[in-house]
Amino acid sequence: MRKRDDLPGATRLEAQGLAWLAEAMPDGGAHTVPAVVGDGWIDEPRLSRSTVTPQAAEAFGRALAVTHAAGAPAFGSAPPGWDGRTQMGRCDIRLRPHSPDSDQRTWGEFYAEDRLAPYVRSGYDRGALDAAQVRLLEAVCRRLRDGELGEEQPALVLSGARERGQTTAVARTHGDLWCGNVLWVPSSEVAAWAPGGAGRGPARTPDHGSAPGSEPGSGRRTGPTSHPASHLDGEQGAAAGAGPGTGVVGVLIDPLAHGAHAETDLAALGVFGQRHLDRIVGAYNEVSPLAPGWRERVGLHQLHILMIHVHLFGGGYGSQAASVARSYA
Repeated sequence: MRKRDDLPGATRLEAQGLAWLAEAMPDGGAHTVPAVVGDGWIDEPRLSRSTVTPQAAEAFGRALAVTHAAGAPAFGSAPPGWDGRTQMGRCDIRLRPHSPDSDQRTWGEFYAEDRLAPYVRSGYDRGALDAAQVRLLEAVCRRLRDGELGEEQPALVLSGARERGQTTAVARTHGDLWCGNVLWVPSSEVAAWAPGGAGRGPARTPDHGSAPGSEPGSGRRTGPTSHPASHLDGEQGAAAGAGPGTGVVGVLIDPLAHGAHAETDLAALGVFGQRHLDRIVGAYNEVSPLAPGWRERVGLHQLHILMIHVHLFGGGYGSQAASVARSYA
């Protein structure tokens, strides 16, 4: 399947993002579609659509945790090789070079300055936001900059940053992870290009100590767990990357990959409705526990994708974004 530029260099940036996300596959990270890049185009294998199963959803959650833990040098950092100018799509998202952030911005500063504030003025100018709604969103941005709404990354992202000697933990995120950008495909179709370890999640669940919550989806754990291929069979084994079979795997496509907070990717999955989302988040949380109160932050992390829709489409998205912002203002 060939995709061509909608803006100069956009497909090359997409290919750079895919390659960056794919680096985590040998360690158990999420399946990521390969791409061959040319002048103004990329080629990707055409994949068959299937239906997500509970087992495939859980395997994807574990694998996404590994992808996030691969890390990034700074909040807002683009994939390696970005030219410093190219944008993907019409959302005019702000990116930074693939290098440590010289001013060491916090997540709250990054999220306010680069992911919310740029779209407030355009939303007002096109009539999608009124003055009161603008004030709500500006109040959220102030609280983010002041550090009132930030929280730690998931456990694997934190441990990965420590291993790399980073003082700030930044997740390697897909960046546009609404449900349409995860394709559920027969596992046999990925065998030709995915490394053997892809989609399995961490080889061994680290002992994170006391995790938040007490139920699946809020950090419950039953102790360190191994996930070698020999422990998997049937559909569950195929879904977790154990090899060709009749199972289903989730494949990442069409990213706007950058350094961000892992919770933003997870929250984006719920904006337009992902089947078995509870299974994805629950499995993610068992191998990489989320910080306490993550459920209360879902709306905050969804604000970015809502504000992009305010910028692009206007209409009722302004009221929806303002309604979400009210909880955090």
